[in-house]
Amino acid sequence: MRFPKIIQNLIDQFNKLPGIGPKTSERLVFYLLKQNKQELKEFAQALNVSAENITVCSQCFNFSETNPCEICSDKTRDKTTLCVVAQIFDLMAIENTSEYHGLYHVLGGNLNPIEGITPDELTIKQLEERIKNNGVREIILALNPDIEGESTIVYLTKILKPYKIKITRLARGLPMGSNLEYADEITILNALKGRREL
Repeated sequence: MRFPKIIQNLIDQFNKLPGIGPKTSERLVFYLLKQNKQELKEFAQALNVSAENITVCSQCFNFSETNPCEICSDKTRDKTTLCVVAQIFDLMAIENTSEYHGLYHVLGGNLNPIEGITPDELTIKQLEERIKNNGVREIILALNPDIEGESTIVYLTKILKPYKIKITRLARGLPMGSNLEYADEITILNALKGRREL
């Protein structure tokens, strides 16, 4: 049996989300359709407001309502330290510890030649520009301890060494193969405090 065109279009939109297969898309759509019209309107409005008002910070590449973002605009932050993360949710995981007071740089992923993610696909050139122009003295490489994260760390260390700045990485408190977004604050806090120079 085929779904009406409007429902199928909605299912197709959910299918585009990462980790969501056809059956899950159908379940989500039918769950939403069972909600009252006011809740559906609020859900749709939240999506519309996000699409209209969320931007990418031109300095750190975090999502924000302003450009530059709140973190980059905060005058109390240590502007000489940059914490480099792969994704925005990694930034949030570190920020939730309330222990890091420097700035961030979101790469937009890790190097992964198999999936076609090369240095040009990431914000590495912008990272170099920030180091050259903003008096950065330390780079913390806060990348996942998996193959892609490790290869990105090796690459970044190689291209950043000539800048004669301190390059550190998170301590091995994070188990190999894990993701920052799923780590608890204590693990991330210990990893931050135990970082070491490369």
